[in-house]
Amino acid sequence: MLHDRIPELSNSWVHMKDDERVREILQSMQNAGSNTLQVISDFDMTLTRFEHNGKRCPDCYNILERSNVISSDCKEKLQELLDKYYPIEIDTTLSVEEKLPLMVEWWTKAHELLVNQKIKKAGLAKAVRDSEAKLRDGYKDFFAHLYEHSIPLLIFSAGIGDILEEVIRQTEVFHPNVKVISNYMDFDESGVLKDFKGDLIHIYNKKEGALLNTGHFQELRMRTNVLLLGDSLGDLNMADGVQDMENILKIGFLNDKVEERKQSYLDSYDIVLIKDETLDVPNAVIRFLTDSN
Repeated sequence: MLHDRIPELSNSWVHMKDDERVREILQSMQNAGSNTLQVISDFDMTLTRFEHNGKRCPDCYNILERSNVISSDCKEKLQELLDKYYPIEIDTTLSVEEKLPLMVEWWTKAHELLVNQKIKKAGLAKAVRDSEAKLRDGYKDFFAHLYEHSIPLLIFSAGIGDILEEVIRQTEVFHPNVKVISNYMDFDESGVLKDFKGDLIHIYNKKEGALLNTGHFQELRMRTNVLLLGDSLGDLNMADGVQDMENILKIGFLNDKVEERKQSYLDSYDIVLIKDETLDVPNAVIRFLTDSN
């Protein structure tokens, strides 16, 4: 029985559409050995908490918005963008194709606002330190276990890579097995933000981002089993660049608008965690896949 081997899957907030399929995937992945495993994860509201003590936790953009590195006028404009576009992002009645241009519009406008603030690179560490960003409970075990077993962790984020890296650096879990694909700031020679590097990564183009980074996946071509963690339907494409994939187990965090979105998550993710602020289930799965090797 699957629940006997991974008791955490018996919790009331853990939902699976097809228990037997999950069992088969896990058994196949375990048989293949942990040296064939890689983990691909979203960051904001996946590795980080959605709420703490009843209060919404910040994502990478919020960390900047709530800091003193940007003006109050800019904060208001960023909030207006959030109020306009976030309901579109999570609207279950709209297709990805309908959302796509609007998401690009949102991120592009947000980046333009931030660039106009002449943000100093030196201020980012303090912005993170002063923020209420929190990794999910169990994060130390999560990062440590992957590192100890030499399992690559790819963090794929539509947030800001510089902020994301600072969060995991300050929590002392930025191990050498961690690679980040995200939107990175481009600073001039005096350390002032002048632009964002490369192509925009947003919540619904992680497939393109995955394929653009096939060099990363080429290096891991023997890692044909994937544990994928996400909190949106857009995260499901993060593993599209993996070559010769044998198995993928998708764990989804459903943090918000639960009743509206529950069925679409159950149809898309193998395991759905409802309002779970921990990494207990991913940690249990990783232990199951590694401890027998």
